[in-house]
Amino acid sequence: MPLTVPLSVLDLAPVRQDGTVADALARSLDLARHVEKLGYNRFWVAEHHNMPGIASSATSVLIGYIAGGTSTIRVGSGGIMLPNHAPLVIAEQFGTLEALYPGRIDLGLGRAPGTDPMTMRALRRDLTDDDNDFPRNVQELQALLAPATEGQKVRAVPGAGSNVPVWLLGSSTFSAQLAGLLGLPFAFASHFAPLRLMEALETYRHFFQASEHLEKPYAMVGVPVIAAPTDDEAHYQATTQYQRLINLVRGRPTTLMPPVDNMDGLWEAREEAYVRSHLGVAVIGGPDTVREGLAALVARTGADELIITTDFYDHADRLRSFEIVKEATSGP
Repeated sequence: MPLTVPLSVLDLAPVRQDGTVADALARSLDLARHVEKLGYNRFWVAEHHNMPGIASSATSVLIGYIAGGTSTIRVGSGGIMLPNHAPLVIAEQFGTLEALYPGRIDLGLGRAPGTDPMTMRALRRDLTDDDNDFPRNVQELQALLAPATEGQKVRAVPGAGSNVPVWLLGSSTFSAQLAGLLGLPFAFASHFAPLRLMEALETYRHFFQASEHLEKPYAMVGVPVIAAPTDDEAHYQATTQYQRLINLVRGRPTTLMPPVDNMDGLWEAREEAYVRSHLGVAVIGGPDTVREGLAALVARTGADELIITTDFYDHADRLRSFEIVKEATSGP
């Protein structure tokens, strides 16, 4: 049976051990063009800072580059870390993107810094945020993207009246509840926080109130996928992701490393346990495994859409993975 929900892509513009940022950005555009041809629904990039293996920190700039090099696929942020920015700046940036690429831009918002504490200080300068700031900033941003009202003193130009679709992203129940109360679509980061997935989806649906933006809940679920012609090859390719996660938990984030035949001696038992937990909803395998794994995830979560993220050292293998996913889920 074919998968009945749309498939999308989350990209971090990964930098290879032997590559450059320019290479990574060019590969992101090539991937976007590839999945556009395959029929994927949207292509999102994520804001991270001070990570040598991730080149998507200037997220709005990268969205413009991707949207300018494609023609039909929706392009957006998964997400913009709103506490790092003034809502007016984001409204102007995404208003500009919407003017350039009308009807194709998504604005996904997160409330985490997307970095370590020292870099967060460099980004924000003022670290006085409390739990009320994010909801206020989301609503301020929504107002700036809505049509300007008579007498409004501060307008986003471009931005006012653009009505760029706003999503809330989360790895806990906080943004799930807020997305429900505001009647916005919600994307859960189960690609790195799978333990809270079901609780967050239940919270979102429980608190959902219909709005001018959305009549009923719409939930997108993040899932790491490593697809290859066989299960054995997929597990071999997955060692690139394992190595990235180990270095992250050790506090030494690195560029993408080549896959290895086995992980013996490369991780301790506690590190392996962390990786397995982190990848709790991951689907790693050949076409049959991918088909069954994604179908089971949709059945368990009731997801309206899946957004796939993946780490491959070789770009051709990454392109092939998205082909396998599409073919495996589109069958008779």
